[in-house]
Amino acid sequence: MASPITVCLWFDGAALEAAEFYAQTFADSAVQAVHRAPADYPAGRQGDVLTVEFTVLGLPCMGLNGGPTFPHSEAFSFQVVT
Repeated sequence: MASPITVCLWFDGAALEAAEFYAQTFADSAVQAVHRAPADYPAGRQGDVLTVEFTVLGLPCMGLNGGPTFPHSEAFSFQVVT
């Protein structure tokens, strides 16, 4: 059964790079999916990475390129599947 909780980390454009770093650094870690913008949008261009699904030590995570509003820190939020 898949975990009902995913750790969500906010980035300002570096979600894919971070996920790849974690996947290379920790065992049982991998990048599962990269979701890109299908078209230009107010804050970016077609093809920009929007979210990245990855695991760290088997823990499901999502990297969200949410912009500079909330800078990356040691904080995280939970995404709960309902």
